[in-house]
Amino acid sequence: MTDVARLAGVSHQTVSRVLNDHPSVRPETRERVLAAVEQLGYRRNLSARALVTRRSGLLGIVSSGSWRSGPAGTLGALEQAARSAGYFVTVAIAPEPDPARHAEIANAFVEQGVEGVVVIAPTPGVAEVAQALSTQVPVLVVSAWDPPDDVATISVDQRGGARLAAEHLLGLGHTDVVHVSGPTDWFDAAARVEGWHAALADAGVRPRPDVVGDWSSDRGYAIGHELLDDLPTAVFAANDLMALGMLRAFAEAGVRVPDDVSVVGFDDFEGAANYYPPLTTVRQDLRALGAAALGALVEVIAGGPALPRRLPATLVPRASTAAPRSAR
Repeated sequence: MTDVARLAGVSHQTVSRVLNDHPSVRPETRERVLAAVEQLGYRRNLSARALVTRRSGLLGIVSSGSWRSGPAGTLGALEQAARSAGYFVTVAIAPEPDPARHAEIANAFVEQGVEGVVVIAPTPGVAEVAQALSTQVPVLVVSAWDPPDDVATISVDQRGGARLAAEHLLGLGHTDVVHVSGPTDWFDAAARVEGWHAALADAGVRPRPDVVGDWSSDRGYAIGHELLDDLPTAVFAANDLMALGMLRAFAEAGVRVPDDVSVVGFDDFEGAANYYPPLTTVRQDLRALGAAALGALVEVIAGGPALPRRLPATLVPRASTAAPRSAR
C-alpha cells in the first residue's frame, strides 16, 4: 500500500479508503489510486488485514457433495452471493455422518479463521455436521430441517410449495391424485409430503398412497409406466426431473398430458418451460435463497438470534395441467 500511495501521490490512508470503497474520496483521486494498483499489480495481504481488522473475509460452506440440482444450485448461488459481498469461500464435503470427518472440517475452518459457516443440509447426516460446528463458529443451515433452538436455518418454504401444488390441482377439480415423493431421508422431500397431505386433508380429499422416487428422471419414467395400469387424473412429482421422466412414459403410451392426466413438478429448473408440454411447477428461487442465506449468516455472525427463515415458493402454471378428464 505504501508503494501504491507513493506512485499515486496520495497518503496511505487515502489508498485504504479507495480499497474499502469509502465515499469521501474524490473521483479523480480514486482513479489515480486504482491506476497505481493496476500498474503495480497490488494485491491485498488478507492475513495482515485479518490481524488488523480481526476479520478474515472468509466463509466456510459445508455441502453433501450431492450432484442433485437442488444442493448443487444452492452451493453455486451461495458462492456467487458471497463473492458479490466481498467474501471468499472455502468448501468442505461431508456426505455421510462421520464424527472424525466432522472434527476435521471444524478444525480446518477454525484454523483458517472463517467468520461463519453455511451448511447445506439435505439429509440428517449433514445436519449433524452443523450441530458439531455450531459450538465453535457461527453457523447457518440451509435446509427444511427443524433444528435445535440454537441453530439458525433458512430455506424455501417446502411445505408451502407443496400446498400450492395441491391447491392448484384441487382448484382444477382433481381429487384422484398421487404424489411421487423424493427419498424419504431428505428434509425437503419430507416437508413436501407434509404440505401436500395437509392441503388435501383440509379439502377433505384422500389421495392415493405416495410413490417414493429418487429425484431422477429415470425413476420418474419407471413410475410413469407403473401408473399406466390405473391412471390417476393428476400427479404431483416432488421435482421437475421425475416429472420429465413421467411425461416421456405417458407420451410413449399414448397418454395425453393434460387431457388424460395432469402433471405438476417442483423446482422450476432451467428448461421446465420447454418440456412437452411445458411443465406446471413450483418455483424455488435459488439465487434469492443464496443472497438471503448470506445476509442471515452475517446477522448470526453479528450475534443475531437463531431464527428460522422461510422464503416463499411460487406456483408457475403451464400447459401440463387442466381440469380432470371426467369434468370435460
